[in-house]
Amino acid sequence: MTDNDTDKPRDDAVEKELDGVPADMLDDGEEGGEEDALGEALERLKSDLDAAKQDVLYAHADMQNLRRRMEKEKEDARNYAATGFARDVLSVSDNLARAIESMPADLREDDRVRRFVEGIEATQRELEKVFGQNGITRIAAKGMPLDPNQHQAMMEIPTDEHEPGTIVQEMQAGYMIKDRLLRPAMVGVAKKPD
Repeated sequence: MTDNDTDKPRDDAVEKELDGVPADMLDDGEEGGEEDALGEALERLKSDLDAAKQDVLYAHADMQNLRRRMEKEKEDARNYAATGFARDVLSVSDNLARAIESMPADLREDDRVRRFVEGIEATQRELEKVFGQNGITRIAAKGMPLDPNQHQAMMEIPTDEHEPGTIVQEMQAGYMIKDRLLRPAMVGVAKKPD
């Protein structure tokens, strides 16, 4: 090696890497010792570069997952924001239905009572329309098999007319909001008589 070869400036990254290499590794008295150290330093730099590339890929994947999760949470917030309010309004709907059901037939003959009942029924239809516009639907119950994801069995009713496990009575209507359960239907389920 000539003096001119040793005076050539080294790449900053290689120089920095060589700073940590012990002097005996750089100059072990054998020809090519410095080249071996440079080769090792270059290999470490390549390894560090590969690790940095991998870290960038992982960070990019994490960002994509976070973006997807945030979009889903935003969509869920938009779709289900009214859940608490909807649960509260269901009791109003239940009371309107009870009022209509409890009106004796002979009182409906009276013109004023009939108009009153028609007004309650119109209010109930309007409420059901608003429910539909907001993705709130009634759960089918009577005559259906019991689905513990949508129905809450309150009692068993002995009967030969229906298959065991079939809903024969609905005590309280159940509702879904989009694809989530808002309130289970409270039902009576058929069982074989003793």
